[in-house]
Amino acid sequence: MSLILQKYRLHLSDKNFLISLGVAVLLFAGSLVGNFYAGTYATRQASNSVTDLILSNIPVFDIDHIFVYSSMIFLAFMFVLCVIEPKRIPFVLKSIALFIFTRSIFITLTHIAPFPSQIVVESALLSKFSFSADLFFSGHTGLPFLMALAFWNHKIIRYIFIAGSLVGATIVLAAHIHYSIDVFSAFFITYTIFHLSEVFFKKDYALFLEK
Repeated sequence: MSLILQKYRLHLSDKNFLISLGVAVLLFAGSLVGNFYAGTYATRQASNSVTDLILSNIPVFDIDHIFVYSSMIFLAFMFVLCVIEPKRIPFVLKSIALFIFTRSIFITLTHIAPFPSQIVVESALLSKFSFSADLFFSGHTGLPFLMALAFWNHKIIRYIFIAGSLVGATIVLAAHIHYSIDVFSAFFITYTIFHLSEVFFKKDYALFLEK
């Protein structure tokens, strides 16, 4: 615990770190606002559902509780990783903000209605950040993959996040929450987002990688 406190004293006395942290918080907050309006718009404009090679050929599984709890476990794990190493916070927040901003743009472009047999997820917390028609691309697949790319040099953490991404992909398909294109495209789009984050937030990423 004393070592962690020393890290906080060191970083919180660094003016550049504080400025970067403040910008990261503002970007993250702004991305959540953008996500809300994009999700609301996409849901309001949703047209008809479409057929899907995978969803049309597998039964729907009522696993909304797994969907909710797996999301909470992922967020808690990510929170702990940042708390024990405060130097990670600016890059993590900024890269997630870029992820959410990018996804917000995508979901405003297409307004396909959810698959007819989609499971309704009952969660007061998650309902604040997700909407019925904010489909493309899957955040539950992409966000863990983004963290896997960020923590690529940490073998165990990398594998945990990759597993989380695959679990998220499986859950949203099994519950018919996302179309298959939402899931498979998430890996390619997220890969691009990560490399954009490396360029846009170069100093934060260098700090993130410091040992």
